[in-house]
Amino acid sequence: MSDQKGAPPETREYASPPCFMHELEPGYRTDTAPMDAWPDVARWRKAERARLIDERLLADPDERKARSERIAAELDLAIGKVSGHTVSVYWPFRGEPDLRNWAVRVIGRGGRIALPVVIKKAWPLEFRAWPPGDPLERGVWNILVPANGPAILPDVVIAPVVGFDGANYRLGYGGGFFDRTLAAMPKRPLVVGVGYAGSRIATIYPQPHDIPMDIIVTDE
Repeated sequence: MSDQKGAPPETREYASPPCFMHELEPGYRTDTAPMDAWPDVARWRKAERARLIDERLLADPDERKARSERIAAELDLAIGKVSGHTVSVYWPFRGEPDLRNWAVRVIGRGGRIALPVVIKKAWPLEFRAWPPGDPLERGVWNILVPANGPAILPDVVIAPVVGFDGANYRLGYGGGFFDRTLAAMPKRPLVVGVGYAGSRIATIYPQPHDIPMDIIVTDE
């Protein structure tokens, strides 16, 4: 688990460094990258995204389950009391930590659960209340989402990460949905990124539109 005041990002050697990495200036490795560098950053992010997803999909399913349980235990410590609060979780996708059992426990402790829904490309996400047992339907990327509303504003947003850095910036799937959503919310919730410890990278080369998580929770 890391916070915004944690130790500086570690130095990592990349398994398959893209050939364009030398085009990025070393001087902004942990700073906000200038907008004119975005094409190079976007290509680098795409390569890192593919590498990190491949790594987690190769993990043994039982090991992923054990890691998910460790993340759930850390979430309890990070979030604290959930009674009377709405927590947005997610339906696991492509080897992401599976927090569905943890979500059920949140309800048992007096909390409410919401799931994010992609409305359309380049729009903010919509969060819909979902008690287990309510109907789900296939949404974008074939991910299950609540078939009915209502749309609500969560108090806590759990955002899965593909990768993350020491400044709590999140590498996602490239659609910008979470950044766009956080920027549009009238009141910022507690935003918790969750992922595997091995997904930490030195930097995501953040752009001005990137919004860091409040905290990152991992299996370590």
